[in-house]
Amino acid sequence: MLRRYCALLLALIVILTLPSSALAQSYYFSLDKEVVHAYWNQDGTLALDYTFVFTNEPGAHVIDFVDVGLPNGNFNINGISADVGGRSVQISSDYQGTGSGVAVDLGADAIQPGQSGTVHVSVQQVRNVLHPDSSDDQYASAVFSPTWFDSQFVTGSTSLTVVFHLPPGVQPEEPRWHEAPSGFPSEPQTGLDNNGRVMYTWSASNASGSTQYIFGASFPKSYVPEGAIVTSSPFDFSGLLDTLCGMGPMLCVCPFILIVIGVSILGAVQGQRRKLQYLPPRISIEGHGIKRGLTAIEAAIVMEEPLDKVMTMVLFAVIKKNAARVLSHDPLKLDVASPLPEDLRDYEMAFLDAFQENDTLKRRKLLQEVSVNLVKSTSEKMKGFSRKETVAYYKSIMEKAWQQVEAAETPEVKSQLFEEAMDWTMLDRDFDDRARRVFTGPVYVPMWWGRYDPTFSRPSAPAESLPGRLPSVPVPHLPGSDFASSLAGGIQSFSQRVIGDVTTFTSRVTGVTNPPPPPSSSHSGRSGSGCACACACAGCACACAGGGR
Repeated sequence: MLRRYCALLLALIVILTLPSSALAQSYYFSLDKEVVHAYWNQDGTLALDYTFVFTNEPGAHVIDFVDVGLPNGNFNINGISADVGGRSVQISSDYQGTGSGVAVDLGADAIQPGQSGTVHVSVQQVRNVLHPDSSDDQYASAVFSPTWFDSQFVTGSTSLTVVFHLPPGVQPEEPRWHEAPSGFPSEPQTGLDNNGRVMYTWSASNASGSTQYIFGASFPKSYVPEGAIVTSSPFDFSGLLDTLCGMGPMLCVCPFILIVIGVSILGAVQGQRRKLQYLPPRISIEGHGIKRGLTAIEAAIVMEEPLDKVMTMVLFAVIKKNAARVLSHDPLKLDVASPLPEDLRDYEMAFLDAFQENDTLKRRKLLQEVSVNLVKSTSEKMKGFSRKETVAYYKSIMEKAWQQVEAAETPEVKSQLFEEAMDWTMLDRDFDDRARRVFTGPVYVPMWWGRYDPTFSRPSAPAESLPGRLPSVPVPHLPGSDFASSLAGGIQSFSQRVIGDVTTFTSRVTGVTNPPPPPSSSHSGRSGSGCACACACAGCACACAGGGR
């Protein structure tokens, strides 16, 4: 009996001591805090600054190494440094995770069981981290995931903060953030850092140190070198199609390939169309009734006319009001009146201010701001009204204006009616061709035409007076084809010489007034086993998980 009790006691002692012995051989800690600053640099590289606060659990393995995953292997280990509590420690290539990364060798500053420690890691440069934005070919996508650790080694929650510092020069209204990970606010805190760079900050006090979180932002790719953006080689569908269709038994594959190609083409077309849709979504939420009282330019916004045409309409408006005259068309230079007429609208004054800027790129940016503000102000006016009914209403005004011009029996009356209704006729998507069809005979140009066409000279000699009438100044006229071509050429000239590529110009307006919804992010990753993710907006710069220590 005594032997039996001794055996049971020995077994109990062994059982009670096993967990402690096993635990002593394993890492087991809490990641109390993790802060990472991601600097997206002007040269297209990424710099990282990590701060980890660990608390080692009693009886656990000493924290002697910390594995830090990196987006890829395009870094120089000599450009990475670390310290513990301000004391420098070594960087080792003995990274235990899958993928790319480094190990921080804590050495004499290893964190003992039951103690806490702060580990700071600085990475100077990681290359090939930017990708094209899948929703806007004028933007670059910057996506990053901070390092995380295997769930079997981490306990408790983590206060996680991720800060993006966008490239120098990016303006606050230009970039876009991607959809936030679960557990984080839907929108980051925004601001400027000490160097004036746009800053996005995501924070969560109850995050998990063993979960991968992916953060992203997109900004105009013009702020980084074109070669810094990683693009995949174009896939040769035609070669694949010929190969597959040349295989007799595999002919059934060809329709499938054609479907894939068709879907790809359709997606590209829809993407281009999306860039030109600058109205915010709320304007399409139908209200009731027609919004009357809009100017022709505001009606053009509601009808989502091309912005080069809208800006040309503003140009004609300020010329007709004698607020400016054209000095030259190539390049387009305006002589702005001083003082300005009192009846100018806000968007007309902002338009004239833009032409006070001689730098082409700066002027283009100012005109984008004019467009953004015009879209926003028109959207405010449309609140509670039906866009569908409003568009139909102004289309009927446009059509009635054309009908009156077309029905005029003499060139003089036709010209007068057109001058009065010109703004409304420009709402016609077929304006260029219709103007050429309507004006076949002589056109008596309006009084302001000389302010638009600097090559046009108005006759000053009086005509012979008829019996019983006072002498009059002859009304100048042009052949109808020349007049129509000049009108159509005005829009083309504005597009080519002032705003540049219409799609690019409009997409930057759209990015502010009607930004695309954050793309969905699908990703998978085994904690502690490296980088395995498919990041949003075709940009993957996901840091790999730590190696479990």
